[in-house]
Amino acid sequence: MLHGFLNIDKPHGITSTDVVRVVKRNARQKRVGHGGTLDPMATGVLPIALGNATRLLEYLLEEERKAYTATLRLGITTDSDDAEGAVIAEAPIPPLDPALIESVLSQFRGAINQVPPQYAAIRVDGKRMYEYAREGKHIELPARPITIEQLDLLAWDAQQLTIAVDCSKGTYIRAIARDIGALLGCGAHLTALRRTRAGAFDLSNSISLAELDQQPEAFAAALLPPQAAIANWPLINLADAVVADVRMGRVVQVDSQAERVGLLDQAGQLVAIAVLRETGYQPIKVFAAEE
Repeated sequence: MLHGFLNIDKPHGITSTDVVRVVKRNARQKRVGHGGTLDPMATGVLPIALGNATRLLEYLLEEERKAYTATLRLGITTDSDDAEGAVIAEAPIPPLDPALIESVLSQFRGAINQVPPQYAAIRVDGKRMYEYAREGKHIELPARPITIEQLDLLAWDAQQLTIAVDCSKGTYIRAIARDIGALLGCGAHLTALRRTRAGAFDLSNSISLAELDQQPEAFAAALLPPQAAIANWPLINLADAVVADVRMGRVVQVDSQAERVGLLDQAGQLVAIAVLRETGYQPIKVFAAEE
């Protein structure tokens, strides 16, 4: 059985679950999961966990930072805030220039409040928002705090903008498109979205799903170790003498003050996830030695 992560460049038009299905078939194993859903229209970074690495998916979902490139069509508003929705309004686009665009984009940088789209997976009274939307029901949701670390204009013409966004988790790029259109007075919706980074996973070292599907032998070369999910944490190599103790859940003393760490053996294999206690680091997830 394979244990680790694949950094998949998800293609357009399929779900994250579809990607998992392809990986399961080619890897010939059932323990496969994805680290953060991408809509069918979105492409880009989709971490896929195999084997024991599926136990680390919760840490990927905690990752605060993600990055995207997005294309916005101005002058047309849809009910889903993206190209898959129905058109609900059209308006003339004002004459654009870099100064006007920058004045609008500047209002989204930093800590802001964002109202989620109507077509969202958020639960309200036990029901998904998109289920209400499909029934024609509008649900008023309060704005939620998010942080836009970076928002840059990459390209523009008379009808569309292409932007790069570096943001906190919980950010809806569709809602940014909607709100940029509102500030310009013409409306807008998202027509393309590409995730370029999710935590420690970057598009620059991803692999296409087609390559994996057509060349199953590429799995071994593309597989990243389980600790790729926690690459931004302190990773500490244990002395051989204490590895067995850690695998039995015993507290260990290591040189760190971080709240949690990844513990590796001398060969670089993940031994445990450990959290800081008064007496030392307590293993909370232990991983068997890989053969």
